[in-house]
Amino acid sequence: MILKREQKSAEEILKAETGFIRDLRPYEYYTVATIAILWALFQLALPSFLIIDSTKERAIHLAFAITLLFLVSPCLKRPTKYLGFLSVKDRIPVIDYIFAALGALTALYIALDYEGLAMRAGSPTVRDLVSGSILVILLLEATRRVIGPALSVIALIFTSYAFLGPYMPDILAFKGVSLSKYLSNISLSTEGIYGIPLGVSSSIVFLFVLLGALLEKAGAGRFFTNLALAFLGRYKGGAAKAAVVASGATGLVSGSSIANIVTTGPFTIPLMKKVGYPAKKAAAIEVASSTDGQLMPPIMGAAAFIIAEYVNVPYVEVVKAAAIPAFVSYFGLFCITHLEASKLGIKGLARVDIPNFFSTLKNGIHYLIPLGVLLYELIFLRHSPELAAFRAILLLFLVIFYQEIRKAISEKRGLGSAIINGGRIILSGFIQGSKNMMSVALACACAGIIVGVVNMGIGGMISSVVEYLSQGNIFLLLLITAMASLMIGMGLPTTATYIVMASLTAPIIVEVGTLYDFIIPLMAAHLFCFYFGILADDTPPVGLAAYAASAIAESEPIPTGIQGFLYDIRTSCIAFMFVFNPDLILHDINSWPHAIMIFGMALVGISAFECFAQGWCFTRNKWYDIPFFLSAAFILFHPGGIAPLLNVDLSMKYYLFPIGLFIYGLVIILQKMRMRAARSDLSLT
Repeated sequence: MILKREQKSAEEILKAETGFIRDLRPYEYYTVATIAILWALFQLALPSFLIIDSTKERAIHLAFAITLLFLVSPCLKRPTKYLGFLSVKDRIPVIDYIFAALGALTALYIALDYEGLAMRAGSPTVRDLVSGSILVILLLEATRRVIGPALSVIALIFTSYAFLGPYMPDILAFKGVSLSKYLSNISLSTEGIYGIPLGVSSSIVFLFVLLGALLEKAGAGRFFTNLALAFLGRYKGGAAKAAVVASGATGLVSGSSIANIVTTGPFTIPLMKKVGYPAKKAAAIEVASSTDGQLMPPIMGAAAFIIAEYVNVPYVEVVKAAAIPAFVSYFGLFCITHLEASKLGIKGLARVDIPNFFSTLKNGIHYLIPLGVLLYELIFLRHSPELAAFRAILLLFLVIFYQEIRKAISEKRGLGSAIINGGRIILSGFIQGSKNMMSVALACACAGIIVGVVNMGIGGMISSVVEYLSQGNIFLLLLITAMASLMIGMGLPTTATYIVMASLTAPIIVEVGTLYDFIIPLMAAHLFCFYFGILADDTPPVGLAAYAASAIAESEPIPTGIQGFLYDIRTSCIAFMFVFNPDLILHDINSWPHAIMIFGMALVGISAFECFAQGWCFTRNKWYDIPFFLSAAFILFHPGGIAPLLNVDLSMKYYLFPIGLFIYGLVIILQKMRMRAARSDLSLT
C-alpha cells in the first residue's frame, strides 16, 4: 500500500532537491554565501588561469560540496522527540560545523598528502585508513541528506558485497577485499570517489550549471516563457504548446526537471487551466516537457558529459547523437498537446493573455547571445565544453550589466545603482549555481563508490548475472535495463542512475547485441541508460517532478505522475528505436541531407505514433486505424526493421519511407472521410 505524501509547494520541493533547507541567521547566511561564491570563483578560475592536478581539482570540488551541504541541510527533515538537535532548521548546530570541517579535511586529504599517497600506493598507513573511512562515512551521510537514502543504501550494498563475497552462494561468490584494498581504491585513488564522474562534475558540469543559474537569475526563464506564449499562444492549445517550447528552451540551460518546472510552470500551468486543460493534464504536460529538458543539447544535464568520458568521444559527438531523439521527443509532446486540445475542444489564448512577440524579443534577445556563443564554440570552433561555457559566462556578465544599465536609464536612475544590481544578480547566480551543484557533485562522488567496487573485480560477475537473467535475449536485456533504471531512478538523480546502470549494463547491451547480429553502438547503449534515468523523474509513486507540478496546478500528485508517465511513453519508444536503428543518433552519418531526411521521417513517425497513443488524429480512432498508425510509425523510425520482411536489401531501406508516408496518409484520408460522412448525417437530421 502506497501512503499518500503530504503535498508540498513547488519551491519547497526544489529546496529539498538542492538540500538548501535551513533558514539561516544573518552571519550564518553570509558564511554559507561566501563559501558558495568562493566555490563558483574557484571553478571559473580553472579554465582561465588556475592550473592544478586533476586529482587536486576533484578533491577541492568535493570539499566545497560536502562543506556546503552539512551547513545548509539538517540530518533529519522532521523533528523527533529525543533527537531534536538533528533536525534544527533555524541555525547551524555545532555537530554540523564539525561534520563540515571533517568532510572538507578528509576530502582534501588526497590533495594535501598527494606525493605521500603516491609513494605508498597500495600500502596505506593507519592515518590514511582513518581519513578514508571518515570520508566514506561522511560522503554517504551527505548524499543521504541531499538526495535521500537510495544512493547511499546502494553504495552500502555494493560495499558489503565487496567484503562478504566469499560467503555468498556460488553464483554470487566473489573473492572479497580487505579494508586496506577497499579504501585504497575508493577514497585514496582515482578509481572510486575521485573517479571520472566527479572529474566531469568538477571540470565541466559546474560551469554549465552556473551558466543556467545566472541566466535564471537574470530573467531568461521568464523571457523564454513569454516568447513561446507570444509565438504560439493564439493557436489551438497554444498555452500547452508554449509550455512545451518554453520548457525545452529552459532545458537548454537548466539540466534539472524540477528547476525547469519551478521556472516555467507558474506561468504556463495557470494559462493551460484557463483555456480548458484539466489540472491533471496541465501539470502532466509541464512534467513531461520539463523532464525532457535534460535531453536537450547542448547541456543535457550532468550525465551527458559523463557519457562523453565513458564512450571516449568529444562532447560534440554526444550532442550530435542526442539531437534528433531530443527534438523528435519534444515534437511528439507538441503533437500530444494539439491532440488533447482537439479532443477537449480547446482554442487558443485570448489576445489579452498573449505578450507582443516583437516587444518580448526586443526586450530579451540579449539572453540569446551567450547561448549562441556557447553553441558556436562547441559546434563550429570545437572548443572544449569547459572553455565554451567559461566564455559564455563571461559574455553573460556583460549582458547582465547591459540589462541593468538599460533599466537604470529607462527608470532615470544612476549608473551606480545599475552596476550594484548587476553585481547582486551575478553573486546571486553564483550562490544558486553552487546550491544546484551540491546534489550533482555528491551524487557523482557517491556513485564513484559503486563504480570503484565494480572495478575491483565484481563487474564481470554482475554482468554474467544480468546476462543470465536476460537469457541472452537483447530485447529482454533492454527491458530489464529499462525497468531497473526506472526503479533505481525513483530514489536517485538522473546522473547517479545513469552511472550505476551504464557501469553494469551498457557493455552487456553491446556484447549481447553482437551475439545476435545486432550492431549496437556503445553510444546508443549509454544513451539508452540515460533516457530511462531521466524518465524516472516522473515515474509514480515517487516522481518529484510530478509533485512539484501538481503543487502549482492544485492536482493530485499520483494521477499527475501517471498522466505524465503516459505522455512520456514516446520517449521510451524512441530510446528502444535508436538502439536498433543507430541512424537516429546519426551513427556513421556525416551528411547534412542524409541527417535531415532521417530527422524529417522521424518527425512524421512520432506524429503517427502519438495519433495511436492518444486515440485521436482528426477524429476519434477506430480499432482498424491502429495498425495503420503503428505500421507507419515503425517504418518511418526503422525502415531497416521491415526491409527483410519485404526482401529489400538494407542498402535500399530508405526507399521504404514512401510506404510509411503512404500508410499514414491513407489513415488520415479515412478519418477525413468519416468526418465528412458524420457532418453529412448531422446535416440531414
